[in-house]
Parts: sequence; structure tokens; C-alpha cells
Amino acid sequence: MKTSIYAACALAATVLLAGAPAKAATDEVGGSYVDLLALNLKYDGRPQASSIPREIVDFDQKYAPGTILVSSKERRLYYVLPEGKAIRYGVGVGRPGFEWGGAQAISQKREWPAWTPPSEMLKRRPDLPRHMAGGPENPLGARAMYLGSSLYRIHGSNEPDTIGQAVSSGCIRMTNDDVVDLYERAKVGAKVIVMR
Repeated sequence: MKTSIYAACALAATVLLAGAPAKAATDEVGGSYVDLLALNLKYDGRPQASSIPREIVDFDQKYAPGTILVSSKERRLYYVLPEGKAIRYGVGVGRPGFEWGGAQAISQKREWPAWTPPSEMLKRRPDLPRHMAGGPENPLGARAMYLGSSLYRIHGSNEPDTIGQAVSSGCIRMTNDDVVDLYERAKVGAKVIVMR
């Protein structure tokens, strides 16, 4: 009898949690490991692992809570919290020739967004589809936050191994579980500062 991926992952979660102290059943930024595992399974049955953990860090910059800062050099995104803290996420950033910096605001948010490659991208990659419905195979992943009227977004990825690298055409990539977490926190109108 074959074991389903869900049963295998549930078994793995049980094994992981069995040896952990009760207090460790939640991560630093909220949500139980079982909840996070279930969230990962919603995408396509495969956990969205990343070698860059999401964590709360000291952050003494003078930005208002709710501001998002992206450090392209660090390949990290900071969501500013009150009292000198921020949530730090690993991200993928623009590859050489596609780096950018500046300030934008989140103009809209979408769950499981559809993707229509811009004409500039289609000139470089005529093999790309002209439109792709939202879903696990879509390169925008589980969530997208659009940055002003620019072509750029903060979005999920169906390629979690690209997080921490400079591989995109300028968009900020996150694992699907991290982008869902940020999506729930960030508001339309939030300031986004990208530092090269």
C-alpha cells in the first residue's frame, strides 16, 4: 500500500515535534510547525523549504512599522516592526543587469496571481507563454504584491532553491510560505524601499 505525500509529511512533522520541547512548537514569528507544514502542503504537495530561515531581528533603522526594506546585497527583506525589531526573510533579487533601487508602494495584492510576461521580457524570451493562470506552476507563486506602476513585484516562487540568489528580472522572490506570511502583514500603500 502506497503512503501518500500527506501521510509522509504528517509522519515527518510528528517525528520532528516529538523530540522538541512544548514551547518550541511555535516558530518565532507565529504559527505552529504543524500549521507551517500544512501551509507548505497547500502549494503542490511539496514542502517549500528554504535554507534561509525567517526570523525576528533587532533593527535600529528609523523606518515606520509596516515599511518593507529590501537589501539586494544581503538578499534579505525586512518587514519593520515596532520597538526596534523587524522580520527578516531571505529573498531572490535581480540578476546582473536587472538590479534596481528606489522607493515604491504596494499598489495591489493578489492571491495565486495570473502572470502575463511584459513585452520587454517576451523580447528576451519569446518561448515564454503569453499568459499563465495562477497556481502552483506559475512563477509568481502563492501571492504577489505589486510595486506602484512598475513592472516589479514581491512574489512567491515555485523555485525555492533560487532564494538567496540574484536570478530574477528585477522582481523580489520569496518562498511561498514566506510570501504568504508577508502578504498577511503588509498593507496596500505600504512603503517599499529597495537598496542596491
